[in-house]
Amino acid sequence: MQVSVKNQSGDALDSIELNDAVFNVPMNQSLVHQAMVIYQGNKRHGTHDTKTRAQVSGGGRKPWIQKHTGRARQGSTRSPQWRHGGVVFGPHPRSYRAALPRRMKRQALRCVLSDKARQDRLVCLDSTSNIDGKTKSMIQLLQNLTVSGSALVVTKGTDTQVVLAASNLKKIWTLPVEHLNALELLSRDMVIMTVEAARWVEESLANEPHGRRGAKWTATATATEDAPAAEVVEVAEPETAAEPAADEAAPTPRRRRSSAATTETETPDAATETPAEEEAPKPRRRRTAAATTETETPDAAAATSAEEEAPKPRTRRRRTAASTADEPAAEADVAETPDAETPEEEA
Repeated sequence: MQVSVKNQSGDALDSIELNDAVFNVPMNQSLVHQAMVIYQGNKRHGTHDTKTRAQVSGGGRKPWIQKHTGRARQGSTRSPQWRHGGVVFGPHPRSYRAALPRRMKRQALRCVLSDKARQDRLVCLDSTSNIDGKTKSMIQLLQNLTVSGSALVVTKGTDTQVVLAASNLKKIWTLPVEHLNALELLSRDMVIMTVEAARWVEESLANEPHGRRGAKWTATATATEDAPAAEVVEVAEPETAAEPAADEAAPTPRRRRSSAATTETETPDAATETPAEEEAPKPRRRRTAAATTETETPDAAAATSAEEEAPKPRTRRRRTAASTADEPAAEADVAETPDAETPEEEA
């Protein structure tokens, strides 16, 4: 895209070639409209508020009785159909803020810039050195550039003199190129942009970064391409170990040894410490009460008193056949104990 460059006197000095990826993009009206609506919504404060029938003052008394008046029944003078009544579905304070994706924002800016350039509403200025902060200097510049109507002056960074010179003009706005957006461009008829600002826009909007990595990905890719090729160093392959002899036996896999096998393979010192009568542990079984009594330790047996060793009187208890079959050891124990006279026999 060829754009002419003018000086502050309005004379065409030269033309510069701008990137077509930024200044010659087809117009996407739906995208630009969506971006404009979001920008306008973000500028709203959302402080509007109306009162409902519960918030307005008065209306506590019923205006007339329910029946026998010939009128429609009314419960309050602050109902929505009454004058000075409450509002039913009125606006209340809320936020209109919405997020615009970065790619959509950048593409909308490209579309509007391209449309301005195609309609010859984009003027490139070589410099703003003659503007000294006076309104008169800004008016003279606009007359030299034949600008009528509203205009947006875009500079590289914030130029204090340009801002002061345009502050008293109604239809002239100034904006740093870093804050340029589609709404500001659409709201003005002409765009006056310095060459430095145009080059900055061209560089920032020419390449679209991929994904969320953004400029970091682009910088990394550029650095990788510019890096010198690494020297290829040949590394000698390590010599393979000699194959084992055929008669050499392969190592046997390790197996989990049981406790008995561990006892047999103990060292001689450990074997002398363990008694010879110690055998391999047997599986634990559920023992009956009689078996538990027989296998008590000597200390526990000595602790019991003499009265406990004496046989207790037998009591007749009715047993079922199943319980008799399940407890053979208990019956044998009872048979070994001497017969004692029951209280009934004594009587």
